[in-house]
Amino acid sequence: MATTKWTLDPTHSELQFKVKHLMITTVTGSLKSFSAELLSEGDEFENAEISFKGDIGSLDTGNTDRDNHLKGADFFDAEKFAHVEFKSSSVEKDGSDYIVKGDLTIKGETKPVKLTAEFGGIATDPWGNTKAGFTLSGKINRSDFGLTWNAALETGGVMVSEEVRILGELQFVKQA
Repeated sequence: MATTKWTLDPTHSELQFKVKHLMITTVTGSLKSFSAELLSEGDEFENAEISFKGDIGSLDTGNTDRDNHLKGADFFDAEKFAHVEFKSSSVEKDGSDYIVKGDLTIKGETKPVKLTAEFGGIATDPWGNTKAGFTLSGKINRSDFGLTWNAALETGGVMVSEEVRILGELQFVKQA
């Protein structure tokens, strides 16, 4: 069977991260600029090859001061490490979902991660384009990637949790 190339439709996709702040609420941020590509066997995504690249400069939490702190040396150090990247090592079917394993690189550190991709289905848009949709979820430990800045709280605990939840709504366009 021939290899099918799928490219991300950025106008119908979003990528967010969620982190506990003061251990009592969750702050949500997103990458506004990113690209991804899937290589599959026809319309079957098991064993697909996935690559992703996100622009740290596009990071947005809705607060300019916080965004600048996150882009700075305490966290992502965007001047030195402008992108976050992912390359799959395996994609396995799990019921109607997929378990996606691969290497995530943040701030020059590459670590294996496991994500879940809930398959939303395949549809044809009004212009004849074949699209595939996925809801992505997973968790990483930010300190594994050198994102170790924190502040202790007088009440105990820390300002920012180590666990970061990753959430994505991703739509891909089948290429001719």
